[in-house]
Amino acid sequence: MIVSLDEVKTWLRVDFTDDDALLTTLINAAEQYLKNATGITYDSTNHLAKLFCMTLIADWYENREMIGKATDQTRPIIQSILTQLTYSYGGDSDESGTV
Repeated sequence: MIVSLDEVKTWLRVDFTDDDALLTTLINAAEQYLKNATGITYDSTNHLAKLFCMTLIADWYENREMIGKATDQTRPIIQSILTQLTYSYGGDSDESGTV
């Protein structure tokens, strides 16, 4: 796991439990998105992967009405971080593929 529910709730400044199930789904989706996009399994020790996931989760959470609509808009910082994670860590994984 790259980020925990508590970390995401702190990042989003959410202090209630009503959205915990949604946030957990977004956490899992962000981590899977990162793995699918880079082919690398990251863990919580990679600060850039952690920032990527929290930023992507925040974007999805704060723009829920946009999910499912036809749009190609991605925040430039998310694309930039994803590019770095894709090309900067490819050779640093251990035998399990975890970075």
